[in-house]
Amino acid sequence: MASRTRNSGTDWLAQCAPDPARAHRRWASDELAPIPAGLHWLVAEADLMRSITAMQRVGSRRLGPVLVHPETHRAWWLVPLGADEEFADIQALTVRLGPWTLNCPPAHAYMAGRGWLEKPDGSGRLTDPVALGAAFSPGGWRPPAEAFV
Repeated sequence: MASRTRNSGTDWLAQCAPDPARAHRRWASDELAPIPAGLHWLVAEADLMRSITAMQRVGSRRLGPVLVHPETHRAWWLVPLGADEEFADIQALTVRLGPWTLNCPPAHAYMAGRGWLEKPDGSGRLTDPVALGAAFSPGGWRPPAEAFV
């Protein structure tokens, strides 16, 4: 059975579901919780290995939650509403708008082959769409040197 430990990232994720209590019940039963895109955030879907490289390019200050499923080689980035416009010309990213559902484990657990490479932290921080788009563009994007200071 999944850990009943609560944390702020898991609570935030549950608040993004239409029924937060149901999300917690599903996690307590070792089930993924369906959370729809388009209410609080959009989902940018990409290849897992390209996503790992992109995470380094985006950098920790611009990085939001990233869910992965290694078995299918997929990664899902949580990005702000309206970010789909930023990714219009980037074939490596597929933006999932509502009514599309992301089946999520809690932030603090790996479940059904899925886990968070970058966990939701409870702050509501999402991946910066400009940095993500640039990281997936030809040549990629590198943050300025002062970003590492």
